[in-house]
Amino acid sequence: MNTAFDAAIFKQQTRAQWDISAPGWNAHSAMIRQWLAVATRAMLDIAAIGEDMRVLDVAAGAGDQTLDIASRVGPQGSVLVTDLSPAILEIAARNLAEAGFANAEIRVMDAEDMKLEDASFDAALSRLGLMLCPDPLAALSGIYAALKPGGRACTLVFSTPQANPCVSILMQVALSHAGLPQADPFRPGTLFSLGKPGMIDDLFAKAGFADVATTAISAPFELASAAAYLDFIQSSASPILSILKGLDRDRQEAAWAAMEAALGRFDHAGGWSGPNELLLTCGTKL
Repeated sequence: MNTAFDAAIFKQQTRAQWDISAPGWNAHSAMIRQWLAVATRAMLDIAAIGEDMRVLDVAAGAGDQTLDIASRVGPQGSVLVTDLSPAILEIAARNLAEAGFANAEIRVMDAEDMKLEDASFDAALSRLGLMLCPDPLAALSGIYAALKPGGRACTLVFSTPQANPCVSILMQVALSHAGLPQADPFRPGTLFSLGKPGMIDDLFAKAGFADVATTAISAPFELASAAAYLDFIQSSASPILSILKGLDRDRQEAAWAAMEAALGRFDHAGGWSGPNELLLTCGTKL
């Protein structure tokens, strides 16, 4: 029998997962930066991030995109970097300091309850964070309140499971090896939770945003092999780890081997290219 979804427990688990996985995620920062470079640039362009702006970075993680925001707003601008995980924000703060940026403030915050001063930001961004919120409308409503009139909010989330076969393959294989039924891919707080066509546009509109538009962006992983992709997955806060944690070592290894074999379909002469599709959504506060 399915248990009722408890958002508070989900957030506790999410925070714990990211606190543990933060170093591993950051260790793959160069790979992540290459993977999301085109999508990140498009997000900042559509949000019109420029000099002297005050920007809100929601669910910022280790701050890869924050480096680009801080660079664009310049020394007279600023960026507030928020995330649910204290551990990953410590890494973000270190990465920003090492890059020479002194225009970023770090705060541990629940994206659904940020308690920010109203109308105090010129723009707000969230890269691969909004989809992990159990109540994304609450997060968008908070972002809307924090923006100045004319300010833009832009988010990046995963689109449908069909357009992201790498993640879908991992989930299907992991559940099969764990003896678990295939789950609803669009359930709250999951990678595909906002992937249904039109869903995120509707949430933006309900939060009050005008001129809402969504664009699909191809974001393939270009790596040497499927094994390199799995190495990244094994060191991130992937739900795959939670699915497999109850298995003994041999069964876990068998599951990972099956995933690598299944992902081999994306091999090519120069290496491995794993398809991904993201949705870039932007709305304006009138």
